[in-house]
Amino acid sequence: MATTTATVKGQVTIPAPLRKKLNIHRGTKISVKEQDGKIIMEPLPEDVLKAGRGILKTKGRAVKRLLQDRQIEADR
Repeated sequence: MATTTATVKGQVTIPAPLRKKLNIHRGTKISVKEQDGKIIMEPLPEDVLKAGRGILKTKGRAVKRLLQDRQIEADR
């Protein structure tokens, strides 16, 4: 387990082995939240849309329905 120290401003340094393992580099966005009295930090994907692709498992039904709805609105 690695340890780090908070600065006066509350900043912490993520140890290099963890940065390399999680592909964290300059400019990487990191989600910070509190859960059960602990601070949870998670690197966010660079391309949020690409990372979220397929999570709904609709097999294209959602897109088909959206296109149908758009066509109905266009016909009005």
